[in-house]
Amino acid sequence: MNAIVRRVLFWSVPIGVVAVAVFLAYRPTPVEVDLHTVRQTPLIASVSEKGETRIRDVFVLSSPIRGRALRIEIDEGDTVTANATVVAEIEPISPDFLDFRTEAEAEASIELSKAAVSFAQAERDQAKAELDFAASELERTKKLRRSDTVSARALDNAERLYFSKKAAFESAVAGVRMRESELAAAEVRVLRPNQTPTDSLSCPCMPVFAPVSGKVLRVLHESEGVVAAGQALVEIGDPSDLEIVVDFLSTDAVRIEPGQRVFIENWGHDTPLNGVVSKVEPFGFTKVSALGIEEQRVNVIIQLTDPPANWARLGHGYQVEANVVLWESESVLTVPLTALFREGEDWAVFTVVDGAAAIRTVTIGHKNNRQAEITGGLSEGDVIVRYPNDHIETGTLVSQR
Repeated sequence: MNAIVRRVLFWSVPIGVVAVAVFLAYRPTPVEVDLHTVRQTPLIASVSEKGETRIRDVFVLSSPIRGRALRIEIDEGDTVTANATVVAEIEPISPDFLDFRTEAEAEASIELSKAAVSFAQAERDQAKAELDFAASELERTKKLRRSDTVSARALDNAERLYFSKKAAFESAVAGVRMRESELAAAEVRVLRPNQTPTDSLSCPCMPVFAPVSGKVLRVLHESEGVVAAGQALVEIGDPSDLEIVVDFLSTDAVRIEPGQRVFIENWGHDTPLNGVVSKVEPFGFTKVSALGIEEQRVNVIIQLTDPPANWARLGHGYQVEANVVLWESESVLTVPLTALFREGEDWAVFTVVDGAAAIRTVTIGHKNNRQAEITGGLSEGDVIVRYPNDHIETGTLVSQR
């Protein structure tokens, strides 16, 4: 072997290694992606929002009078019967403290009333003495008249005087009772809170009955204390009479109509509940979102259609997620919403043919938050890229991740 051949053999090995390394470094490698095969699937187009359950008719039981409410012994969840279950009891409140001036005036009024009683008693005693004298005069005149000693006119005058003095005595007795009552009223006005009776058994308490049958939802005033007339004490409702209220954006609410089907998710079980839209309120309101944006909202009322046994664990004020079905089909050509992207003014996807990606413009119809209906541009069985990114363009080799 001559020197030239040996030199060629010596350099061919490293040159070949370098060539292979360069080829491997610069050859095009497929981009790993998630692929999806276009097929016919069911599709439901809906609008979703979180809402709350509520009992349709909640009755707030309030105090009918001002007084001291005794401690309410019933608890949330207890069953009550209309016009039979005593929910609360109201007793008279203790008198207020008197300031120094008012107390001095009240004590002076007591002394004045005592003097008036003494004066009335003296008038009564005087009237009694005059009545006794008139009675004796009448009896004496009757005896003299029987012996024709005095005239009939004298007897009439004696009788008139007797009845007049009798009426004056009865008036004086009534005056004493009136002054004694005024004295008692004056003495009551100086009563202090610690001088009132504390025996609850002798207290003329007023019972407050449940207005309807149902269950206690909330006890608003549990402890004993003074309540004003009309102050709320408890809330009562029927848990089986449940509905759902959801505040939708006004732009979504205009597409919702009574009678549309609703399925309720994220309520505590994996199985969705079924319902129907019963009412779309005609009045919108402004609500500030979590991002601080003012939004116009409209309340939509949903009636549950499943048997009450299926949602027996739901109560008043529970959070749920309501999906109002606007359109649905059992079989349409669909693609994942994540596969779509904008190509100018059109929607497009990356199709995969012979391992290479290609942009294809599509036309979409109905969609939800997961899928979109394809009305043109794709056929069943086409393979598309599920999550396109900036590394993919027309002609890029791709492979299943």
